[in-house]
Formats: sequence, structure tokens, C-alpha cells
Amino acid sequence: MTRLQRILVFVISLGLINTSMIQAVHAGMVTTEDAARLSGTAPERAGTGHARLASVLARADVRSEMERMGASPTAAAERVAALTDAEATKLADKIESAPAGAGVVEWIVFIFLLLLVTDILGFTKVYPFTRSIR
Repeated sequence: MTRLQRILVFVISLGLINTSMIQAVHAGMVTTEDAARLSGTAPERAGTGHARLASVLARADVRSEMERMGASPTAAAERVAALTDAEATKLADKIESAPAGAGVVEWIVFIFLLLLVTDILGFTKVYPFTRSIR
């Protein structure tokens, strides 16, 4: 055998050996909840999304604020009951993770900077410290 034939036989032999070592893998769908539970990162929650939303709607301060805004607490409870389990859980998670007054400071800073830039460019006259003495 020539040297090229020996190399070719060696490579084909390695390929056949490698092919015989392949094992079948059976995979299935894993939900996010299962993965979180198995990894130990699943947050412990008291009840379903519907129960958590009902407990939020039952608070006196929430009811009074809803009435002040013209919303009916009974209509809100009916709408929560009409949600699917996934929708209720998603909404309850969003309520629990939302900080109070989120975004207010960012908007105030944005408006201040916007007015400052337009004042410096001469489009507005809001801040007296941006006007030059001429």
C-alpha cells in the first residue's frame, strides 16, 4: 500500500469508529416554569395570578383610587376573572415588579434638558441663565 492509501484507510476507519459511537438523544419541550423550578430560581408565589390580582383589588387604597378615577371595582374584578391563567400571572408579575412612580424622574430630566438645549439654541426663552448679555 502506498502512503496515501494508508492515510485514507486510517481516516475512513476513524470516521467509521466515530459513527458507531453516536447515541440517539430524545428531547422534549421544557416550559420556563419547569426550567426555573429545576434550576432553583423559581420565585415562590402565594397562589395563582387570579388570586394575587384579587388580593390587590381587595385593598382599600386601590379601591378608593379606582373610584376616584371613575373605574368600578366590580367591573375590574369581572375583567380579572375573564383573564386566562397565563395573562393573570403575567399581569400580577408586572404589578409586583413595577416601582411606584416609575419613569417620572426620567421624564422631568428629559424635559429639563430639552428645554435647556432649545434655550441655548435660541428657540425658546425659558431659563434666564442661558441668555448672554449683549
